[in-house]
Amino acid sequence: MKKIDLNLFLVFDTIYTERNLTQAAKSLAITQPAVSNALSRLRRVFNDELFVRTSKGMLPTPVADGIAQNVSAALGLLNASVLEREEFNPASADRTYHFSMTDLAEAVILPRLFPFFEINAPHLMLQSYYTKRHELVRHLSRGELDFAIDVPLIEDTQVSHQSLISDHYVCAMRPGHPLADQELTLEAYLNLRHIHVSSRRKGLGQVDMALLKHQAERRIQLRVQHYRVAAEVVSGTDQVLTVPRFLASQYKLTLRPLPFEVPPLDLHLYWHRQSDSDPSHRWLRESLLALF
Repeated sequence: MKKIDLNLFLVFDTIYTERNLTQAAKSLAITQPAVSNALSRLRRVFNDELFVRTSKGMLPTPVADGIAQNVSAALGLLNASVLEREEFNPASADRTYHFSMTDLAEAVILPRLFPFFEINAPHLMLQSYYTKRHELVRHLSRGELDFAIDVPLIEDTQVSHQSLISDHYVCAMRPGHPLADQELTLEAYLNLRHIHVSSRRKGLGQVDMALLKHQAERRIQLRVQHYRVAAEVVSGTDQVLTVPRFLASQYKLTLRPLPFEVPPLDLHLYWHRQSDSDPSHRWLRESLLALF
C-alpha cells in the first residue's frame, strides 16, 4: 500500500460511477488527462484494463466489478472518519436537501415532512424534482442528490435503501356519493368515472395493470398531473380516485375498499453509502423513518 497513491481509488470509484472519463474529470474537478493518467496507473497496479471504451461508455471489466464494492466501502469509511466528529443541530442548521421524488411520493411525503421541519428544523430547505432511475446512482454519487424516494427497483452496491412506506390502494369518493354507503363490486367500480394522476401523457398505472388480470378496463374521464387537483375534482363531482390510503386520508373523502387485488404502493428511501455517517443525512434519514 505504501507504493500506491490512495487518490487512485477515488478516481476508480468515480469512473465506475460515471462510465465516462470526461464526466469523471468534472466530478473530481480535475482535467481529463489527469483522469486518463490515473487510470493508466491503476491498470498497472491491477494488471488489468479495468475499463474498456465502448459506444455505451467506459464499461468495467470483471476485475473492476470485483473490487468496486470494496473500494466504495473503503472510501465510505474514510469519509465517515472525517464526518464522525462533526455535530449537527437541526434547530440551527441552514442547508438545502435535494430529493428525487415522483409526484405520488411528493404528495405523500411533503405534507407530513414540512410541519415537522417547521417545529424541529425551521431553517432547512428542500428541493424536489424527478430524476430518471438509470441516472439516480450517478447523481447520488456526485452529491447532486441527497436522497431519492422511489419504488424498490434500484439495485446498486453504491446505494443504501430502506423501506419507507407500504400502503394499500382504496377508492376515494366524495361524501354523499351514490355508492358511498354500498359495497363496491367490480361491476360498479368499472361503471364509475375515474380520474388518473400521472405526469406522463399516456400509459397504464398500477391499478390498470391489476385490472388487466380480470380482463377489465376502467373508464378514465380525466387525466391530470397532480393529486391535489384530482382530490378537489373528486370532492365536487361523482368521479372517483384510486390512490393509496395514506394519501387519500389527507382529504375529506369517503374511502372504499377495492373489489380486486392491487399490489400495495411500496416506497423506499435511497442514499449513497458515502453519506451513511454524515450527521445531517443520518438525522433526516432517521426522522423520515420515524415519521412514516
